Amino acid sequence: MGFYIDMEYKIREIRKNEYLILSDLLYEAIFIPEGMDKPLRSIIEQPELQVYIEDFGKADDQCLVVEIKEQIVGAAWVRIMNDYGHIDDKTPSFAISLFEGYRNLGIGTALMGAMLQFLRAKGYKQVSLSVQKANYAVDMYRKAGFEVVDENEEEYIMICRL
Repeated sequence: MGFYIDMEYKIREIRKNEYLILSDLLYEAIFIPEGMDKPLRSIIEQPELQVYIEDFGKADDQCLVVEIKEQIVGAAWVRIMNDYGHIDDKTPSFAISLFEGYRNLGIGTALMGAMLQFLRAKGYKQVSLSVQKANYAVDMYRKAGFEVVDENEEEYIMICRL
């Protein structure tokens, strides 16, 4: 049985000088199926992963971070990009990641809700993502309002209408 640690956290917009943490969080976002080893950190240098963070800070780039004791422990970010979950040039693709010790505590759900609300307030109509079918986060996405709109053997493409 797991235990719940009551942690006070703050969700806020990322600051420009914090953009570099997105590369650490991108690495943490990589889904590792049970029994598999973590890939080398250099995997995030691949172009299909760099698209999530390279030159972050453009017009449609949005990011919220979760902070505990003034330290970033996770982030949810979006950008309009041609990634695995790309729908069209008006729909941002969604990424979310928490450092390992902060998962399964409800923080990710709160962060995702805050980001969806933030995007709604900015006038976006929908957001998309791609997730491996075996990833436990699929249920979290469904609960947040994401629906499967396409799939292949390994992944779902999901959208959430805002």
